[in-house]
Amino acid sequence: MFALRNIGTPAAVDALAAGFSDDSALFKHEIAFVFGQLLSAHAVPSLLKVLQNSQESDMVRHEAAEALGGIATPEALPYLKEWMQRPDAPRVVRESCQVAIDMWEYENSGEFQYADGLESSKQTVEV
Repeated sequence: MFALRNIGTPAAVDALAAGFSDDSALFKHEIAFVFGQLLSAHAVPSLLKVLQNSQESDMVRHEAAEALGGIATPEALPYLKEWMQRPDAPRVVRESCQVAIDMWEYENSGEFQYADGLESSKQTVEV
């Protein structure tokens, strides 16, 4: 799995994505985690499929959402927003989508540091 991550080509991403058909939720969770490290836009369609699959383990869907937030492609955002608000979505999926949206916004912001609490507290003090 990690060798494929290090290769990082679309063919390697496809090989990893094929693992989403495995029965092991832990294995699929690890694939989604690796996609979050790889940050390949080529992984987005398979991650969206996992996120939207209500038959999939919540743990796998949670990791898929966070990977989508890190990859931060434009097509992922509407799905993250939808699943964050769906009343029928498991709580962990909704909350993971909320975190993923925050990650997505940061990745698309041009900011140097993610969740810079010191900077925001500094601005509050200056006001």
